Amino acid sequence: MSGNGDSAGLLDTSVVIQLKDLDPDDLPINPEISAVTLAELSVGPLVATSEEERSARQAILQQAEVDFAPIPFDAAAARAFGRVAAALRRVGRKTSARSYDAMIAAIAIANQLPLYTANPQDFEGIPELVVKAVVSHH
Repeated sequence: MSGNGDSAGLLDTSVVIQLKDLDPDDLPINPEISAVTLAELSVGPLVATSEEERSARQAILQQAEVDFAPIPFDAAAARAFGRVAAALRRVGRKTSARSYDAMIAAIAIANQLPLYTANPQDFEGIPELVVKAVVSHH
């Protein structure tokens, strides 16, 4: 059982990468990931600078593929992305620099899910988004 009261929530890429080091009580009972997170994780092994790093990143990607059926970036998420991008622009942040984060935020908004992240500052200035900060106990 989760200690935070959320039955469902969207995990961003930072949380998926650290999943084994996180307290399950800090996570939703039914965690979800987005197709955008799966895309980000897919890049990891390809850009690793050592065999050890490549292997670790590949293991995280494969575990995520087994554990989750990713939520797609669909038409509702595309509409929410417009609102996210506009909100970020209003607070002086360039969407292009954080396009993966903006897309993940849009998927959370479109699916009415809180977003669990180890990097809450990446999602500041998005009024519709419920952000839940997660801290690694590693």
